[in-house]
Amino acid sequence: MVKTITLAQLRGRLESANPPALLEALPERYFADKHLPGAVHFPHDQVDRLAAKVVQDKSAEIVVYCASATCRNSHIAAQRLVQLGYVNVSVYAGGKQEWEEAGLPFERAQTAAAA
Repeated sequence: MVKTITLAQLRGRLESANPPALLEALPERYFADKHLPGAVHFPHDQVDRLAAKVVQDKSAEIVVYCASATCRNSHIAAQRLVQLGYVNVSVYAGGKQEWEEAGLPFERAQTAAAA
């Protein structure tokens, strides 16, 4: 079972000198709409293809999140990372919902203007 991290723990880790890789395990349109600051788009169904590109060091700290406590994408992605040999993986189970309820800021993807 993959360990979990609370909102307070995540905020502390993100503010540290060596923050974790923060991965959002949702489809692209949700990531583009809004994501936690500094997060990387990391769909749960593309872990095998993206893992080595996104996080080369298998001992690096990784935090995966998705939409809310009821969303399972982050758990699926984190479990697959562990199966691939990553040893420091956590799930931020509260996800975007808890982050937003706490009044914390989001980033939005830069999209090209329609021609």
